[in-house]
Amino acid sequence: MEHTSSASSEPSPARRADRARNVAEVLRQQAAAGLYPTGFLPDERLLSKDFGVSRNTVRQALLILRDEGLVERRRGVGTVLLNRKHSHPLERLAGLAETLKSHGTVDNEVRAGGTVVPPAQVARRLLVSDGEPVVRLERLRRLDGMPLSLDLTYLPVDIGLPLLDLDLRNQDVFALIEQSCGQRLGAAEVTVQAVNADPHTAQILAAPVGTALFAVERLSRLADGRPVDLEFLSVRGDRLTLQADLHRTGPAAG
Repeated sequence: MEHTSSASSEPSPARRADRARNVAEVLRQQAAAGLYPTGFLPDERLLSKDFGVSRNTVRQALLILRDEGLVERRRGVGTVLLNRKHSHPLERLAGLAETLKSHGTVDNEVRAGGTVVPPAQVARRLLVSDGEPVVRLERLRRLDGMPLSLDLTYLPVDIGLPLLDLDLRNQDVFALIEQSCGQRLGAAEVTVQAVNADPHTAQILAAPVGTALFAVERLSRLADGRPVDLEFLSVRGDRLTLQADLHRTGPAAG
């Protein structure tokens, strides 16, 4: 543990930088988990005591978070959280509006919707013949008016066409699929990668070029196993965290 009683006990600059990054990481995760509902971080003195580090280390950690755009230091007020993140659980198949309804209002700007001949890879994933059209949707998702994700969705024609006449602005595609076809969704395969926003995507999401994004690919199936919804999502990493509760299975180590 780092001592703070005298200048001679201060760690080297490299060691302090390592500890500052550790403090910043914990504060970042705690903020994402909603541990600071007032929107303010504790003062430097309390943080120094809680983490067992010097106030210089705490200040360095807060500078890291400031440079990330997560906090702002305000004279006479303290350290204020900016762009608070919301958690999206991965262990349950649910739409964004369904998941975040307690955090604010999610609305969808439908940027494009209609039939297209999809790329061969998309056709294979949806089990449609080469050259067979599918429905393509592009939506900009906002949470309380602020851009959150850009979603590109492909659906088989018999599933997707009825959705074009439904309330795509205010309802999740998952709910509309179940409403339209009278069947429940059953499971999904999800892949997540970290990418940086290209200029076009950054402009749509109102984010700086190079902003960290979650690139999410999700193939959702009906309860009978038929693939009906292939999505490619670009999600602002500064506004959402992906969360899951995992359980260890299999034989015990022996």
